[in-house]
Amino acid sequence: MESKSTNRAIGHTIIYILLILLTVIMLVPFLWMLSASVKMNKDIFVIPYEWLTKEPKWSNYIDIWTRIPLAKYALNTLKLTIIVTLLQILTSSFAAYAFSKLEFKGRKTLFLAYIATIAVPWQVYMVPQFMFMRSLGLADTHLAIIILQAFSAFGVFLMRQFYEGIPDSLCEAARIDGMSEYQIYAKIMLPLSKPALSTLVIFTFVNTWNDFLGPLIYLTTDSKKTLQIGIKMFISQYSAEYGLIMAASVISLIPVLIVFMALQKYFVAGITTGAVKG
Repeated sequence: MESKSTNRAIGHTIIYILLILLTVIMLVPFLWMLSASVKMNKDIFVIPYEWLTKEPKWSNYIDIWTRIPLAKYALNTLKLTIIVTLLQILTSSFAAYAFSKLEFKGRKTLFLAYIATIAVPWQVYMVPQFMFMRSLGLADTHLAIIILQAFSAFGVFLMRQFYEGIPDSLCEAARIDGMSEYQIYAKIMLPLSKPALSTLVIFTFVNTWNDFLGPLIYLTTDSKKTLQIGIKMFISQYSAEYGLIMAASVISLIPVLIVFMALQKYFVAGITTGAVKG
């Protein structure tokens, strides 16, 4: 028994050491970005590397706002991200309720057909999609991106997996009490699905905030462009200004970190539920 306990302890120790090493490896690029964001260009690539500079150049975080219209790009990105996230929460949770708690003909076939679209890369249909949006007169508009990203097969799958874990008897009891399907969805299912909703919010927020290809294809007017496009334009114009580039990158990470820290306590529960239920 003692040998088994010892072997188990050694195994756990090795796993923890590997996880710590993996965490450090993943954090190094972010730490380098933070360090470089407060340095002059001549100090960024010196050898040996100086992680903590004696004279941090905090003005990088001020200058980047004047070199490019960063505030406008950030507001455009925030607008798109908030609208798309709210729409995906609504459409995914609503469709998932129908697929999990309502009986109708062809339910399983329709669900499988919808989920199968996850396997189709966006690059396959982005050209005909763009042509369709252009024919509707939505090219170079935020509305085109909002419409295209308002629905998510992954979001429906995630929410449905969570709803499957809620007893059907709860919905039946609510129906007996006279509640409509809309009331059951709004007053019972949504309050119980905070972990899944939080997970969906994190994924949607991060994907929309960091989206580069979509705005690059649909947005041509400078005043409508997003933060990621703005940073890319700055890199193309000032490729040697590494301190400013890193400062802009750090600024772009702040909203994502805020959202994740606010919802992280529900994140693990939502991911686990979506992974283990079939």
